[in-house]
Amino acid sequence: MGSSHPKPFPGDILEFPLNKYFSHFGIYYGERDGVPYVAHLTCRDSETKLLLFGRALKSEVKLDPVELVGRKYKVRNLLDKVHPPRDFYSLVKPAIDDMIGRDVTFDILFHNSEHQATLFRYGLKKSTQIEKVYAQILPTWKKPFEKKKL
Repeated sequence: MGSSHPKPFPGDILEFPLNKYFSHFGIYYGERDGVPYVAHLTCRDSETKLLLFGRALKSEVKLDPVELVGRKYKVRNLLDKVHPPRDFYSLVKPAIDDMIGRDVTFDILFHNSEHQATLFRYGLKKSTQIEKVYAQILPTWKKPFEKKKL
């Protein structure tokens, strides 16, 4: 997965692959002094290095150079056909600026970087990678729940 072309526009969701199962997401913020930046939810610099049950109590939205987050990325505005993106300059950018540096609880299932990116772009939280996990897990647990064995 190389860098996507054309060049991203402010407000685009960028996907940075971590492994074959999960990716990290952020919002393309634009350039500062010719350096492209991305706003993303991270616990990278927090004291919470170990995710406990998929949660990090101290995470935050950070503004970092795209290359610091990852050299490989692609634009993933996958909800555009269903949900119109919000205007970057009047809604998304002020929301990002307001969130930078605030403590946020990271939760792999309910508030991960993809949830945060879709919340900024569309005004709703959605994580397609977690939905894929649910699609695999739910059928396994369906029968025990139906038989009331769990």
